[in-house]
Amino acid sequence: MAAPGSPPRFWSALADLIRLRNQTGSLLLLFPTLWALVLAGEGHPPQFLTAVFIAGVFVMRSAGVAINDWWDRDLDRLVQRTRERPLAAGLLHPHAAVGVFVALIGIAAALVSLLNSLTIALAPIALLLALLYPLAKRVMPLPQAVLGIAFGWGAVMAWAAVRNEIGWPALGLFAATICWAIGYDTIYALQDIEDDRRIGVRSSAIFFGERCWIAVGGALLAMAAILALVGAATGLAPPFYLSLVVAAGLFVAQARQVRRGVSQAHAFALFKQHVGIGALILAGIWSGVLLR
Repeated sequence: MAAPGSPPRFWSALADLIRLRNQTGSLLLLFPTLWALVLAGEGHPPQFLTAVFIAGVFVMRSAGVAINDWWDRDLDRLVQRTRERPLAAGLLHPHAAVGVFVALIGIAAALVSLLNSLTIALAPIALLLALLYPLAKRVMPLPQAVLGIAFGWGAVMAWAAVRNEIGWPALGLFAATICWAIGYDTIYALQDIEDDRRIGVRSSAIFFGERCWIAVGGALLAMAAILALVGAATGLAPPFYLSLVVAAGLFVAQARQVRRGVSQAHAFALFKQHVGIGALILAGIWSGVLLR
C-alpha cells in the first residue's frame, strides 16, 4: 500500500477529487449540450464543435466538483456518504483543489477561444454558475435549480456555437434541463436527507418533504412537456415523441417509487437511470430531425 502523501496516493486522490471513476455527472451535463448541437445542426452537428463541447463538458464538470469539494470540505466530514472525499478525509490539501480548479478553467478557456464571439461572451456565465452552485445549498431552499441552470447553460452555448444566435428552441432546452435537474437531483439529495437536516444544509428533498414525490414527478413531466413543445415548434418527426412517452413512463415510475420510500442505494440507482433517459431523448431528437 502506498504511504500517505506518496505519488500513487496523491494521484489517486486527485482522480477522486474530479470524480474520474464516476462520470454520471459529466453525462448529465453532456446530454443537453448534445441535444442542442443535434437540433441546431439539423441532425448533422459539426464534428469540430461536438469534440470541443465534449471536452469542455468533462473539463467544466471536473472543475465544478473540485471547487464544490473545496467549499464543502468541512460539511463533507459530517455526512456519511461524503466523509471519505479527498479533502474531507485529509488526503489532499485544499490548495491542491484550488490549483486543479484554476488549471481546468484555463483549459476550458482555451477550448472556448476556439468558438465564435457570441459563445465566448456567454462563457463567463458558465464559470459564475460553477462557482455559485456550491454556495446555493447554504442560502436557497432549492439549490437544485441552480444546478439545472448551470447544466442548461451548456445547451444555450452549444446552440450559439452552431447558429451564432440564441434561438428560442435553445431556451426551451434550457428550461427543460432546469426541470430535469430539479427532478433527478432531488432524488440524489434523498441519499443525504438526514445528514443534511442535522448539519443545516438545504436541499429540495428537505424543502418538499412528504410531497417530494409530487415535486419529482411534476418537474420531470414538465421537462417532457417543454421538450414536446420544442419538438412541435421545430417539426420533429414521431420517433421523438415516442422517446418522450417512454421517458414520461419512467418518470411516473420513479415518482411512485419515491412516494413509497427509497433507501440511499435505491435513490442513487434511480438517479443513475437518468443517464439512459438522456441518451433516449438524444436518440429521439436525432431521429426526429432526420425523419422530418
